[in-house]
Amino acid sequence: MEFQEVVRRRRMVRRYDVERPMPAEVVDRILDNALRAPSAGFAQGFGYLVLDNQDDIARFRAAATPDEGPDKWLAAKIEAPLLIVVHSNKAAYLDRYAEPDKGHTDRAEDWWPVPYWDVDAGMSALLILQSAVDAGLGACFFGLPAERIAVYREQFGVPDGLLPIGAVSIGYSDEPPRDLSKRRKPATDLIHRGRWSS
Repeated sequence: MEFQEVVRRRRMVRRYDVERPMPAEVVDRILDNALRAPSAGFAQGFGYLVLDNQDDIARFRAAATPDEGPDKWLAAKIEAPLLIVVHSNKAAYLDRYAEPDKGHTDRAEDWWPVPYWDVDAGMSALLILQSAVDAGLGACFFGLPAERIAVYREQFGVPDGLLPIGAVSIGYSDEPPRDLSKRRKPATDLIHRGRWSS
């Protein structure tokens, strides 16, 4: 598929044909592409938990479901043949930028204008979304409730240094096509050239 077609077709898909298996080579390609995300200082401070069987995905739902208002969270009701939880690793960036070639002598984070470990993990998640579309699949990025992250970590043995920035559900779409063009904001509301104007 041409890149412009991938961009045009990318949308969040929330319902999948869970009976249709994911080809292993497609899953491997999606993960290989995720690893090519940019990372500050080539720190590569991201990691992925791949859940590709329904028992593990059910455990994820149970771990990610908050006690109050579970219907507000996609994580609580997701049903997909594949789930990839994307993590950022702040320590990898702090360690990398304390190396001599980066000009810092400590692991301080107060000089970072934004948390690039999360930004880079987010770019990695976008590559997962785009790779899924390129393979003819649907995908959806969604967050985990903050109060359930400790339960998720414990349930799947995720080290404390890794923060789940979100998960991507992937599968063959079981949704009718939708036209989102009427909901899309005009480019003039979002793009400003030369000077930000209202």
